[in-house]
Amino acid sequence: MLASARPDSQARGFTGLPRWIWAPAALGALFVVVPPAGILARVDWADFVLLVTSESSLAALRLSLGTAAASTAVVLLLGVPMAMALARGTLPGLRVLRALVLLPLVLPPVVGGLALLYTFGRLGLVGRWLDVLGVQLAFSTAAVVMAQAFVSLPFLVVSLEGALRTAGGRYEAVAATLGASPTHAFRRVTLPLVLPGLASGLVLAFARSLGEFGATLTFAGSLQGVTRTLPLEVYLQREADPDAAVALALLLVAVAAAVVGLAYGRRGLR
Repeated sequence: MLASARPDSQARGFTGLPRWIWAPAALGALFVVVPPAGILARVDWADFVLLVTSESSLAALRLSLGTAAASTAVVLLLGVPMAMALARGTLPGLRVLRALVLLPLVLPPVVGGLALLYTFGRLGLVGRWLDVLGVQLAFSTAAVVMAQAFVSLPFLVVSLEGALRTAGGRYEAVAATLGASPTHAFRRVTLPLVLPGLASGLVLAFARSLGEFGATLTFAGSLQGVTRTLPLEVYLQREADPDAAVALALLLVAVAAAVVGLAYGRRGLR
């Protein structure tokens, strides 16, 4: 009995990880953790409150939070149907569509901003027709939301599509045999199954929107109170007031970390 108990106890402690994994994993963790620590070491703590509560800083923070929330709502409305179509659809050309949807993940944000500008700008492909109707999107708060949604949409699609593929379609099939319509099965069966994946995607999309810089600057510009988000304010203050730039950078890191930590912390408690 002792001989049989020993392998069981060893099996319970087995992780399946080679020991050499821990060294590069630790280096990767340090690579991520040390740079924010560098910001902490550089902050002027004596004037920190004054630096982050200036009129321009608060305006940038309010604008960032508001536009990030709005762009996340846009991502939710567009991303859920897209993920469903990619995960459950059988139409030809879905692989090409998936590649196009994921394109903003690999595009430089400035290129994404140029694409939006040449599409929705005043002389753009679509913008010229909107201009006839008196609608101008470029260099407005709406442009900030569009730029943020453009770069963050793939995060929700990837997360939710993976959750949908993992869950499979057997539960929806059972609901259909019981007389549930596709819409009813989607609300009562599919969404509850993939809710963790949906929440993760929304958190990632919000955090990505909050930190967006290149596409916003290119498509929306930097107008205080209108399009100057917190990342743009950090960039502008970098030359004019380095202490303010560092303080605002730390504030941005703290807000993003709080959002991600709150969401994933709740998931870990379940």
